[in-house]
Amino acid sequence: MKKAVVSLLVFFLVILLFSCTRQKQAKKEDKLLIGLSIATDTFIIERWNKDIKIFTGAAAELGADVLVQLSAGGTREQIDQINFMLGKDIDILVVIAHDTEMLAGVIKKVHDAKIPIIAYDRLIMGVPMDAFVSFNNREVGRLFGKALLQEVPRGKYLIVNGSIRDSNSFEVNSGLYEIIGPAVERKDIEIIEEIWLEEWSSDEALLRIGEVFERTRDIDAISCANDQIASSAIQLLSEYRLAGKVAVVGQDADIGSCQKIAEGTQLMTVYKPIARLAARAAELA
Repeated sequence: MKKAVVSLLVFFLVILLFSCTRQKQAKKEDKLLIGLSIATDTFIIERWNKDIKIFTGAAAELGADVLVQLSAGGTREQIDQINFMLGKDIDILVVIAHDTEMLAGVIKKVHDAKIPIIAYDRLIMGVPMDAFVSFNNREVGRLFGKALLQEVPRGKYLIVNGSIRDSNSFEVNSGLYEIIGPAVERKDIEIIEEIWLEEWSSDEALLRIGEVFERTRDIDAISCANDQIASSAIQLLSEYRLAGKVAVVGQDADIGSCQKIAEGTQLMTVYKPIARLAARAAELA
């Protein structure tokens, strides 16, 4: 495998601002109370811990308090989180949606209460947002495709997408196909299988990729929606003594993936400047 290069995504911060529906009339001595709702598929994803720390720190510097609600209980628990925060008289809601469609009902309730809503990293579908702060996830997919095509211009690809409940998964997938699509049409690349995960879960990824490996291990490249999924793929490749022989890509640039790049078992990861994203969200709030 050629020398791995970590791709830097440092300029694709996407901020879509819409008209604010409410301005809080408060005394100068009153602090703004921001509700931050995060529902993840697992607590072990270090990404969200970074976001929380940076966001709360930036908000404090701007004179605001943050009520954080974090769980791994899925959409039902996130709905309960948001209802709880409504009872705490939050001034603004910042939400990282577990399911970008199923959350629409409670988000409409927040909107009807004239509380501004900022969708963080994941766009919530079907309801008006006051702001959306994210990275250009389609560009992430393009970077995947460019790295894989450079390393494996001809061969058999396995694509492991993120959660089917997350609109970002579809954006990454679209960007990937923008790059590899022509090679697929020319039959230079064969997509042996494409997986859509139910959750952002390394355990689910391990199971689903393992099922593919039971059928075939004639694979030249694996596109993984993030580094946790890439880690699962590399774990399985190692069991079959294929680690380093199959090009694997992911995103988030966590410590483990950077170590794997140095070892030669992962081709690349997409680094995203989380500090800029979280700080900008706090400024908007």
